[in-house]
Amino acid sequence: MDLFITPLFTIGPLQIVVIVIVALIVFGPVGLGKKLGNLVKGTGQGVKEFKKALEEGKDDEDDEKKEN
Repeated sequence: MDLFITPLFTIGPLQIVVIVIVALIVFGPVGLGKKLGNLVKGTGQGVKEFKKALEEGKDDEDDEKKEN
């Protein structure tokens, strides 16, 4: 009895080529870079706004403590 377990999914070179071609058709070679750039830019802006909101909240708490 052979206990060799075969992987459920195997990806060979041909499958990788097909995946890349489909990705290029869906996203486009130029569009993909633009979309990723916009995603990174949006994420950076979100983090920046989050930090700004935290600082404003911290400043408000400090002002309330000074008033009391």
